[in-house]
Amino acid sequence: MRYSINIGRENLAMAQGYDVDVSYKDLCAVCNAVRYLKVASALDVLDGIIGMQMPIRFKRYNRYMGSRHELGGQKGAFPVKAAKEVKKVMTNAVANSKSKGMDADSLFVVHASANKTHIERRSPPKGSRSWGGASYYGLRSSTHSDIEYAKIEIALSNSDDKALTENMKHSIQSLSKAAEVKPKQQAPKQASKPKKNEKAAAKQEDKKHK
Repeated sequence: MRYSINIGRENLAMAQGYDVDVSYKDLCAVCNAVRYLKVASALDVLDGIIGMQMPIRFKRYNRYMGSRHELGGQKGAFPVKAAKEVKKVMTNAVANSKSKGMDADSLFVVHASANKTHIERRSPPKGSRSWGGASYYGLRSSTHSDIEYAKIEIALSNSDDKALTENMKHSIQSLSKAAEVKPKQQAPKQASKPKKNEKAAAKQEDKKHK
């Protein structure tokens, strides 16, 4: 299989999924979400999508898509089917890295892409064909739907690989720093005020001692 990545492949662990019956628009959004992340973090993102725990942002192809409060009001969704396919390819890439003697825990996703491969037209059903005068091409677009197949590419490598471009190294460093930022410490909770019954019981004990 051919790959679209055009950098040195000696130190890369690659995998590919071909003729995947998933929307390539959803695949593009998933690939954008995991690109330049560490393998463990990328798998966490995919598991969050599959479990519908955390949506991903759709920068493109987001018309009529709702905003998500988890993303700060940005448009996003849960492309579960696409995430499952990307996870399969990434699992294969991790297995290929182990066969090359690479440490999978220290690898980053340096390449993740999705593209269309080919489109197959569906034949219309019998009823719509007779209704349209046996002319399929004369029917409305709502009476047929095509099958679009896509290709997924994943490549893993170390962050210090000389074949990586400066943009790749900068993106890896910036995302790594963002992941290392610790959340702000929560302010300590104030002591709860005693209830009325507790106050009354304390007053009675004071009277007894007096």
